[in-house]
Amino acid sequence: MKYRTVFDIIGPVMIGPSSSHTAGAARIGRVARTLFRQQPERCDIYFYGSFAETYKGHGTDVAIVGGILDFDTFDPRIPRSLQLAKEKGVRVYFHEEEAITDHPNTAKVVLQKGEDQLEVVGVSIGGGKIEIVELNGFHLKLSGNHPAILVVHTDRFGVIASVSNMLAKHEINIGHMEVSRKEKGKEALMVIEVDQNVDELLLQELERLPNIVTVTKIHD
Repeated sequence: MKYRTVFDIIGPVMIGPSSSHTAGAARIGRVARTLFRQQPERCDIYFYGSFAETYKGHGTDVAIVGGILDFDTFDPRIPRSLQLAKEKGVRVYFHEEEAITDHPNTAKVVLQKGEDQLEVVGVSIGGGKIEIVELNGFHLKLSGNHPAILVVHTDRFGVIASVSNMLAKHEINIGHMEVSRKEKGKEALMVIEVDQNVDELLLQELERLPNIVTVTKIHD
């Protein structure tokens, strides 16, 4: 079920005319920034479907860049985000794509700084709600509306169990969990939505587990 309350349908407090094209876009950008864990030097933003057709008139461009700058949906700086990105030395490039996607409000965000690169594909499903459907080539389903832990790991026996046991030790309840891998025995991704925000101590303990590559959290 996509909507839990009438406020999900009405939409969030936001800057801009459309929850799908502004609040949703800002959240996609902010999730990408959170996962990148640093301010990028370059952003390539690919718009598909109705995003590609109307992003300038609906403010989708300033919204998604505002999210990349770590602004919330209601931040008054969003209308000036393109100029602020330029002042911060962040190069932004927009690309209008003709490929047909599963959802008309789809954006791909590619962030770069030095040798570091992150690629996120997100969709705005209405009412300011989003789903992240791809991360660095891994297929997933992440709402961005709940605290979550993303664990990149080597695909080995017992890794999932060790992560689950560590969460149980810290009394963290799992609301949703899925695992994606590109190839057996290679790099894999765990996406774990939890019922409460987690602290840095837990992330550090997870990173010390065998076969764990990186651990990232997304706040509620």
